[in-house]
Amino acid sequence: MKSKLTILIVIITLYSCGNNKQPGTRSENILPANIFEYSGNLDPRWVSFENTTGSKGKGGMENNGAKGHACDSITAGASKTLLNMTGPGIINRIWITISDRSPEMLRSLIINMYWDNEKKPAVSVPFGDFFGIGLGKTAVYENALFANPEGRSFNCFIQMPFKEAARIELVNESAKDLPMVFYDIDLQLLKEWDDNFLYFHSFWHRDTATSLENDFEIMPEVTGKGRFLGTNISINANPQYKDCWWGEGEVKIYLNGDDKFPTMVGSGTEDYIGTAWGQGQFINKYTGCLIADSKNLQWAFYRFHIPDPVYFKTDCRVTIQQMGGNSKGRVIELQKQNVNLVPVTIHNAPVMIQIYKKDSTVNLEDPKLPEAWTNFYRSDDMAATAYFYLDRPANNLPLIQPLQVRTGNLK
Repeated sequence: MKSKLTILIVIITLYSCGNNKQPGTRSENILPANIFEYSGNLDPRWVSFENTTGSKGKGGMENNGAKGHACDSITAGASKTLLNMTGPGIINRIWITISDRSPEMLRSLIINMYWDNEKKPAVSVPFGDFFGIGLGKTAVYENALFANPEGRSFNCFIQMPFKEAARIELVNESAKDLPMVFYDIDLQLLKEWDDNFLYFHSFWHRDTATSLENDFEIMPEVTGKGRFLGTNISINANPQYKDCWWGEGEVKIYLNGDDKFPTMVGSGTEDYIGTAWGQGQFINKYTGCLIADSKNLQWAFYRFHIPDPVYFKTDCRVTIQQMGGNSKGRVIELQKQNVNLVPVTIHNAPVMIQIYKKDSTVNLEDPKLPEAWTNFYRSDDMAATAYFYLDRPANNLPLIQPLQVRTGNLK
């Protein structure tokens, strides 16, 4: 009898806790699980040039309520504020189109995002790269976080909470005026803030000639508690390696104090984005390769860690090796042409022979080494946009690289 009474008390207690939700609990601060549910905590707003403040009852006031201010311009060297809101709130969608979608403009135009009145932006990324594609390119695609329905617009569906304030601006660092910018930012004002919410951040980095044997940093070490959401990576493959495969590099994720070696490591570049045996063009929800141009030696690809979240408690760093491969004979030919490379392994299936030494280079012409696929460190032009969440509105990463680094060698 006593055990049955205890069980009954526990059930009643659990039921009471589950039905006494206090304002500001997590379940009330996110979008409803079902589209037919109502949430009194969410107050919708659209912000555009037709209502730059998102104020209630203040939209479309210009031109006596007719279409009056659908777009605006950004002169060379100027900036334009798209959003300046006080919180708490959460951005759910950003749509923008610009009249100049040239490679130069897509890399010269910067999108900056500031949270809670911080002076340093949490996001400061070249416009085109932020919206999912590198190399100053655009394409028709849709994945879990971004979309470009006909190659002429830029959509972002990443949710971005802010507690006190949010400011988004475009900065035109090109030498040309940008005649037309159209946009709308769709958000919800929140009545209550949830301390479990994380701030959205994004970091872009380019190395026009990666150093042999040094991994390229997709995301330098970020300190704080957060989540690595994913990345898009682009490469201008170095023509000195001719048609050699460039994508043997493994992605490494260093978590929570990892030093010399990471906790998480992949098996190759194309493996990281879910394909295999080379890398052609494909578009999936969480992984894809939007550009696979073997003629111009350009590739642009992405992976989003949504079904496989990467959380960190104190710090996180993400890198990728710059490594390629070909037949041993072909690699020997490149060495004789004084091409910069360092042999790593010879894959004489099923055995992978480890030949990499940090202080010397193995002689591939050694007759003891089999004629087989040979991997080697190489140097290429790499760039990446990292997307992540953090428990603070500003991060410790460097500011965006200068214009000449962003726009050099665009094809």
